[in-house]
Amino acid sequence: MKIPLIIAAFYGLTSVILGAFGAHALKDRFTDGQLVSWETGVRYQMFHAIAMILMVLLADKGFNVKPSVWAFCLGTLLFSGSIYLLCLGLGPKAVWGPVTPLGGLALIIGWGWLLVEAVRSQ
Repeated sequence: MKIPLIIAAFYGLTSVILGAFGAHALKDRFTDGQLVSWETGVRYQMFHAIAMILMVLLADKGFNVKPSVWAFCLGTLLFSGSIYLLCLGLGPKAVWGPVTPLGGLALIIGWGWLLVEAVRSQ
């Protein structure tokens, strides 16, 4: 679980950087709607970085949470990453728009797997 821990630390680090970047460098360039979207991407990225770290600890206790961790890795990249790209206007909107809900679906799958594993372990 070393690689997921590294990814979680990277997500945590970059969420702080991107949050500060949005609050300072982009606040005069973005619309209110873009700022809200940016903050949503940052918030979900940080929540899932923390969740991934907790999952690494659960894996050390014998819980089968690897599917959740990898779903969070992918889901965070797709969900938050596509929001950042959409806000910045990088790449075609027609491509990134549908990627956001796919990332959200991966996050839902990760939480669902954790729920199943929690119930199974009792």
